[in-house]
Amino acid sequence: MAIRTNKIHAVLAHCVRASLIALIALVAAGAARAEVSELRITKQPSIIYLPLVVMEQNKLVEKQAKAAGLPDLKATWITFNSGGTSTDALLSGSVDLVTSGVSNLLLLWDRTKGEVNGVTSVGGLPMLLVTRDPAVKTLKDFTDKDKIAVPTIKVSSQAMVLKMAMEKMYGEASRDKLDSVTIQLGHPDAMIAVLNGSSEVNSHFSAPPYQYSELKAPGVHLVLDSSDVFGGPASNAVVFGTRKFYDANPKTIAVFIAALEEANQLIARDPAGAAKIYLDATKEKYSVDEIVSMIKAPNVVYSTTPNATMVFANFMAKTGLIKTKPASWKEFFFPVAHGFPGT
Repeated sequence: MAIRTNKIHAVLAHCVRASLIALIALVAAGAARAEVSELRITKQPSIIYLPLVVMEQNKLVEKQAKAAGLPDLKATWITFNSGGTSTDALLSGSVDLVTSGVSNLLLLWDRTKGEVNGVTSVGGLPMLLVTRDPAVKTLKDFTDKDKIAVPTIKVSSQAMVLKMAMEKMYGEASRDKLDSVTIQLGHPDAMIAVLNGSSEVNSHFSAPPYQYSELKAPGVHLVLDSSDVFGGPASNAVVFGTRKFYDANPKTIAVFIAALEEANQLIARDPAGAAKIYLDATKEKYSVDEIVSMIKAPNVVYSTTPNATMVFANFMAKTGLIKTKPASWKEFFFPVAHGFPGT
């Protein structure tokens, strides 16, 4: 009888241990499924990033999070002056989502073998190359005495479009001829340098609103419009992140896109209201009407749909900047974006 009782106790103990193991596994699985309580997102200066400014100021991520059953989610916004700094922050784990140019997305997608992908587009606005050098009328007129500022040398959207334009106008042999006169400088500082008149930086492949201020200055004139290179609108701000974060936080990703869509709808419905939000946040010295005119300018698109991203991909593969040539834009965007009519 004692032997039988001991056997029963052993079986019960085994069942208890098994139940505890199962309970621990269940708790661990629940913890693994728990989403972040803080979403860290980067942006850069320029009204290219207007939807993100609207999202931040109107707390649209928090609003959409509550509606999605994530009441504790908080968005933290970090502003960097270059895409290179942003991508370094992503790789180090300091931020969760980066907003930068398509070229930076493709570089990380290629370098990480697909562990970094796009989440959504933010928009596309024409980028203008301006100069105060009266001798420069076309790209071929730049000489060693000129300095062209771009956000990040060689790999920013501006640097890439400059190479595309040189190749398109003067052939492949001319593609890199302006590398020696291109320097890295954030848009606000580059604008100050061009307007100052005494800096060695006399040219700037700019972005709105800075390019419009530059063009108002005496002696500053337009050399190149990026829309002429693409033949229309092209995304020059996209959001991207790691596969690890994307897989672990599907609700947070959906919340972010919903908040971005809401911001885009506000801009389309009330451009003056969006302009005021932008100016209140940035303290930039423009009028509401000036910002509205930039929002309504030709080839300006605020949309979650990636536009002309394969133009960047094909160029970067051809020039060796990325080793893998994607067959479709969907290869370097996560499935959450695949329903968009992207290119």
